[in-house]
Amino acid sequence: MSMLDWNSYRSELRQGFGELSKLNPPTIKGYAALNEAPPNAAVDPKTRELIALAVAVTLRCDGCITFHTEAAVKHGATRAEIAEALGVATSVNAGAAIIYSLRTLDAHAALETA
Repeated sequence: MSMLDWNSYRSELRQGFGELSKLNPPTIKGYAALNEAPPNAAVDPKTRELIALAVAVTLRCDGCITFHTEAAVKHGATRAEIAEALGVATSVNAGAAIIYSLRTLDAHAALETA
């Protein structure tokens, strides 16, 4: 199954980053700084990328998915490790849906007492 030509998409995004960098260098420099691990990082690069993938799925960011998948593999992440990180993302998203369901019921209760 192939939903998207991820390699072409990643290449197109890189071109877009290059164009935006010419138009607004501080934005891209700041973004790049956020993506760099600090020199005394407590989390290894592979784990950092697995976390980034879980967040990318939660945010529904295809660009983030393609870049962080590439980086995770570069740092030795296996398909099974990626799948486990995605399972965590699924769990957190389901938990968030439960929390917001409780908030919705609370909003409904407030209407009943108004």
